[in-house]
Amino acid sequence: MTLSLRDPVHGFIRADELETALINSAPVQRLRWIKQLGMTYLVFPGAEHSRFSHVLGAMHLAGRVYDALAARPGSPLAADSRSRNRRLVRAAGLLHDIGHAPFSHSAEDLFDLPINHEEMTARLLATDEIEDIFESLGDGINAADVARLLRGGEGPIERLLSQIISGELDADKMDYLLRDSRYCGVAYGSYDLERLLDTVVALHNDETKEWGIGVEEGGVHALEALVMARYYMFTQVYFNVTGKALELHLNGWLLDDNLRWSSDPQAFLHQDDVSALSSMRRSTSQHAQAVLHRDRFPLAFETREHLSRQERDSFSALLPPLIEEFGNHRLLISNSAKDPHRLGKSRVLVRRWDGSQEPMEKSSQFIRHLTRIDTYRVYSAPDIRESVAKRLHENWPEER
Repeated sequence: MTLSLRDPVHGFIRADELETALINSAPVQRLRWIKQLGMTYLVFPGAEHSRFSHVLGAMHLAGRVYDALAARPGSPLAADSRSRNRRLVRAAGLLHDIGHAPFSHSAEDLFDLPINHEEMTARLLATDEIEDIFESLGDGINAADVARLLRGGEGPIERLLSQIISGELDADKMDYLLRDSRYCGVAYGSYDLERLLDTVVALHNDETKEWGIGVEEGGVHALEALVMARYYMFTQVYFNVTGKALELHLNGWLLDDNLRWSSDPQAFLHQDDVSALSSMRRSTSQHAQAVLHRDRFPLAFETREHLSRQERDSFSALLPPLIEEFGNHRLLISNSAKDPHRLGKSRVLVRRWDGSQEPMEKSSQFIRHLTRIDTYRVYSAPDIRESVAKRLHENWPEER
């Protein structure tokens, strides 16, 4: 059986028999009950979309990126819709987020063991249900292949495929920017997807003997638009002042009630946003009530958006005495940091008209001048807000 699903971002998304079985599996269906943007739906009413729709979009775009790379002269990838590598990278796109805890990134560090959502994904890939699906329908692909690709792959070609899922120009970013922007009702995440796909190219580094995903020189402005979209989505949506406060309250509730996400795959499959909210409603924690009634701690102080490393260290040094004076349970502290122009561990290369390659920072003056987002916010219980604000203003004058 195959599926044809209508997606508001990409139109029709079609799945073959393997992908259909994976979509119908418990780990993927669970993502219907995990909001893509965690607590953000309490700020942007339209942000009710789930991880489920995102992984469908990531699968779809993984195939499109593969096809774009394979179509270029000199590509190491086969231009065949049924090639093993294309099927593998689409499966990886579909399964890459199955280990997300309730409310996605909002409280992803609070597992009962020191693991993250990537490790939880690997554990779910090793369950009998997923392994049986690959054994029946994988046709040469198995769950271990997907897990290996999500870890970065082995060998130059697998490492190139891995970059399609998690790299400098990956299907994950390409989907979530468009999807999150649309559902939040903002225009910040828009960029020219079609032009970007028309100019992406697999580039070989003769020194490292590795393949990477870059762009032709004519695609630099499309790349700039994606970087700008990512920058503004972080500053305006992902790091939204109210959304960050609610995330901190969510974490505070879990710590107050000594609750953790299970590291056991079968138990984890029963934990989602619905079960978490149900537990929250039974809690007497002030943080649970803050989320349920949208009665968050007010903002007492925030720094500028782009702190230098020295400024960051100086501000963080003010926090221990502040906590000692006012009490840890009456303060919430957020440090939102991101390099939106650093798209991955490696540099994005641009192939110029003469065949030479250079980093995108050299090709783009705009990207070259972007700096790291690094900002602190301090929220407090309402009755101490003015005192907290005064203390921080005394020690962190505006002229900094």
